[in-house]
Amino acid sequence: MRDLKDYVVLYLKGIAMGCADAVPGVSGGTVAFISGIYEELVDSIRSFDGSALNLLFKYDIKGFWKYVNGIFLVVLLSGIGTAILSLSRLILYWLKTYPELLWSFFFGLIIASVLVVTKKISQWDARIIISGILGAIMGYYITVATPAETTTALWFVFLSGMISICAMILPGISGSFILVLLGKYQYVLTAVRDFNLAVITIFSTGAVIGILSFSHLLNWTLRRFHDITIAALTGIMIGSLNKVWPWKKVMETYTNSHGEIKPLIEQNILPTVYFEATQRDPYLFSAVILAVIGFALVYFLEKMSVRVKSEE
Repeated sequence: MRDLKDYVVLYLKGIAMGCADAVPGVSGGTVAFISGIYEELVDSIRSFDGSALNLLFKYDIKGFWKYVNGIFLVVLLSGIGTAILSLSRLILYWLKTYPELLWSFFFGLIIASVLVVTKKISQWDARIIISGILGAIMGYYITVATPAETTTALWFVFLSGMISICAMILPGISGSFILVLLGKYQYVLTAVRDFNLAVITIFSTGAVIGILSFSHLLNWTLRRFHDITIAALTGIMIGSLNKVWPWKKVMETYTNSHGEIKPLIEQNILPTVYFEATQRDPYLFSAVILAVIGFALVYFLEKMSVRVKSEE
């Protein structure tokens, strides 16, 4: 049983997830993974099944609430919502003004996350190593894939909703970035801006079905093939490091729904040549400090999670 202190910590973890989701290319799933709530989150989402509906039809609200781990989801979603509503502007300001520093923080955070999460693998063998390598290849490919021109048919909008929402609960993969790759980022945002109910409804339906279906698959693999799944998810985080490297040179751009030009394809470069290539200060010393802070934060969260578990 959680007490008030545990729920405060859970709320703060939700805020951290919301901050991560506010940064294009960074997944809130990564924060859930490193803070020790990933498996509970997946299991809670998965619990919205036939049994949950049966409890609702019987008007057993208390049983339904307990079955879907309602308090956990409400507290976590409250934290995510708080971050998106209040902190996302600050995060996006840093992303626009000091991207080198923000990406450095996330780079250190993910490096530490990989080291921490690998401790959850009980036994290493060839299957675990291969799973990690395949995950890293997948994570890297997603960060360098070129967006495609795709149809605006409603069936593909539905499919885009399913795929992008699945990416949001995978560590290392951003759902918004997947939408860019599918060629539907601007299309969906425009539909939201113009209140296009047909597109919004179809996309949202795909998202709901996608997250419920995928959470069942993830929950099943975590239960049946825990170490292999953890290795693959860790590999995805390693591959995603390509996306969060702090010093980049923009090769291609795209225009979002607000008419703003955004980087689409970027090339990682060394901080020593960053100024020559971009005419921007690399902030090398400050970047290293923030990377160390991100690294230390992960270990702090891990120690806190271990202490909470030992007290239960």
